[in-house]
Amino acid sequence: MTKADIVNEISKKTGIEKVTVQKTVEAFMDAIKDSLTENQNVYLRGFGSFIVKTRAKKTARNISKNTTIVIPEHSIPAFKPSKTFVSKVKSTVK
Repeated sequence: MTKADIVNEISKKTGIEKVTVQKTVEAFMDAIKDSLTENQNVYLRGFGSFIVKTRAKKTARNISKNTTIVIPEHSIPAFKPSKTFVSKVKSTVK
């Protein structure tokens, strides 16, 4: 499902114009991105959490050049679904 599909689905279910729904969806995604950029987690009860995870510094190998490189500690965005969301998906997927 793409963002356009989500906009169409919400527009059908609510009767709101697609342009308005698209602006709302964009604003929602921007709010989540801005919060995660500021290192603030976003919690949506019954859906899940958008969190910032910190990856530790590690040593890796560049196989083609046969050298070692150090990957510094860094933060990445992640999504953790709620228990109700996970159980609903498990019960419907076969």
